[in-house]
Amino acid sequence: MYLYIRGRGGPVSRDEAADHVGISRKLAAFHLDKLVERGLLTAHYARLSGRSGAGAGRSSKLYEPSDLEVDVSIPERRYDIVGEIMIEALDQDSEESPRRVAKRVAYEKGKAIGGDVKADLRLRPPGSERALSIAEETLSKYGFEPYRDEAGSISLRNCPFHTLARQAPELVCGLNREFIDGFLRGIGNDTVEAALEPTPGECCVKLRATPTSPNSLTPSRASTNTF
Repeated sequence: MYLYIRGRGGPVSRDEAADHVGISRKLAAFHLDKLVERGLLTAHYARLSGRSGAGAGRSSKLYEPSDLEVDVSIPERRYDIVGEIMIEALDQDSEESPRRVAKRVAYEKGKAIGGDVKADLRLRPPGSERALSIAEETLSKYGFEPYRDEAGSISLRNCPFHTLARQAPELVCGLNREFIDGFLRGIGNDTVEAALEPTPGECCVKLRATPTSPNSLTPSRASTNTF
């Protein structure tokens, strides 16, 4: 029904939608209004031209597609994030290499998301376990499918950038790590690291608490930028 309305290029009545799908007008109205409720369609009332009979003067409820974009992927993919990183990196006037700029943008994007989470939760700088729990919850929303392993670290079952990672693993895995590392710093944590550990069938990044002091993560991060 939704695809039919998208393909019509103009307003569709309940009767037209019901006839096309082969269901009753009442059932069509139920589904159409649900699509409006979910933001996939918009609705308005208007009189239909060419109508005759008892109901000729009455307005009909008409439906049209909204501008909401719909993308369904199982497992979840988030190529929009990589796209935003690439566009911002290409838009910057920098003497750095495009790869290095993209990594910096990925880190900053992750850090901004972490900052938003920190503000929403009114977080003080979280310790390792709290940071891992927050990362687990947040990364699940971005399609990483995080889970705790036996050591208490977080592994990621899914790479939201899977197709691109297969085409350019060093670049995309590096962006992945920078994005997650930025998120950890954005929430105010310096005792959890995002490490590159490619594992067949999983995302290349793992999160674990580090025994090092908070300030010792900065040199470590700098060294991984050569990846």
